Amino acid sequence: MKMHGKIYATGKRKEAVAKVWIKNGSGKITVNGKTLDEFLGGREALKLRVRWPLLLTKQEGNFDIEVKTFGGGFAAQADAIKHGISKALVEYAPEFRAVLKPEGLLTRDARRVERKKYGKKKARKSPQFSKR
Repeated sequence: MKMHGKIYATGKRKEAVAKVWIKNGSGKITVNGKTLDEFLGGREALKLRVRWPLLLTKQEGNFDIEVKTFGGGFAAQADAIKHGISKALVEYAPEFRAVLKPEGLLTRDARRVERKKYGKKKARKSPQFSKR
């Protein structure tokens, strides 16, 4: 949805939520008031994961991206940001859908933590069996 010259989208993964605003600019990515490098530190794989939708659509230096993220861990937040950026890019230019959809970037990853069951130690782990 467009607001004040910016395009807004929400990305989700596990418990992580990323609110993403994109606007035309120089390619700065700001996450929770920090640059992407400060936010993710030395995690190069996660930085690449966040930039992946921009690389596929060849828009690396065309947008300033501002993100507010909460919940989950670093990896889940990076995936939520990736999902939000993908949705915002499609909102900006619907022709990007043909590039992003086959890569699975517009589909929310629905995998969740399985609930613990009674009589078990965790979701599936059983107590040790003793014959005698």
